[in-house]
Amino acid sequence: MGSVRSVLFWDSSWRGNVLMDSRHEEMKAQVNDFHQQHPEVWRLFCGFAFEMIHRGYLHYSVNAVFERIRWEIDAGGDGTDAFKLNNNYRAFYARRFRNLYPEHAEFFRIRIQTSKDKSATNLPELRPKHYEYEEDDADYRRGRDRPSYKFT
Repeated sequence: MGSVRSVLFWDSSWRGNVLMDSRHEEMKAQVNDFHQQHPEVWRLFCGFAFEMIHRGYLHYSVNAVFERIRWEIDAGGDGTDAFKLNNNYRAFYARRFRNLYPEHAEFFRIRIQTSKDKSATNLPELRPKHYEYEEDDADYRRGRDRPSYKFT
């Protein structure tokens, strides 16, 4: 499993230390952990995909399915510490759907995963706290009232 390029994951949210060779393996481990913690997301993913299939769509956007899941439930976090539904998971969910429902293999258009050719990052999954926010938004995240916004 490991090689000279392998990276040791140290993030405490992982199940032990895992050796990774590629960025793809890292993301796959992250999405598998998320799936184990939030199986309701997969149920919603399939439900929304099949809803569109039954409406007659031959192709659909995995992005639209993810945004609908975000709209429908509060999946996997509170929005301040962890992303509720990481965009990196989209490709993995689309591929899982294709593999489990081969009769709908072309429903989601699937691109080549370039992460297979990239080295592992040796970084934990990014959280909202890793990003900078505009001052008004930072105040809001600290529990202060959000001011009215004008388009700028």
